[in-house]
Amino acid sequence: MIEIRPEQPGDEEAIAEINRRAFGGEEEVGIIGAIRKSEFFIPELSLVAESDGRITGHIMFSTISLFREGGPQENILSLAPMAVDPEEQNRGTGSALVRAGMEKARELGHRIVIVIGHPGYYPRFGFEQARRNGFEIAFEVPDEAFMVAGLQPEALLDAGGMVQFTAPFNMH
Repeated sequence: MIEIRPEQPGDEEAIAEINRRAFGGEEEVGIIGAIRKSEFFIPELSLVAESDGRITGHIMFSTISLFREGGPQENILSLAPMAVDPEEQNRGTGSALVRAGMEKARELGHRIVIVIGHPGYYPRFGFEQARRNGFEIAFEVPDEAFMVAGLQPEALLDAGGMVQFTAPFNMH
């Protein structure tokens, strides 16, 4: 049984260890720490998966910016990072985290989520190619890996623009 809950004080080291094991390094751990200390952190959208009292996965959504020509900046969400303990993968933990996070983001009134991720995984949660929806990004990323999802009805209608990740993502 997988329980999804918001990150709590004291979860930091377990979250860091899952990210180290899933990604094989410290980059995501650093990004998470930088987001937590920033104005872009949304505590309700840093979720952990717990199984038998042990944290087995983590997902974080944080604020990034969307710029439109002649229009105001809009704050949208980035889904990153998302990690599941390698021993727990392919058991539904990641899917439970994504679904719970998207639902909580919707409840909080957020409209759009961007992810750079596996094109065979994220479409099942409503993600589609971002460039086809008028979104662009300032660094090289394959079309199929750069994805967007609308959280509210018609959120993606005329919603394109330049996506700009915030400072915590520029640590490497």
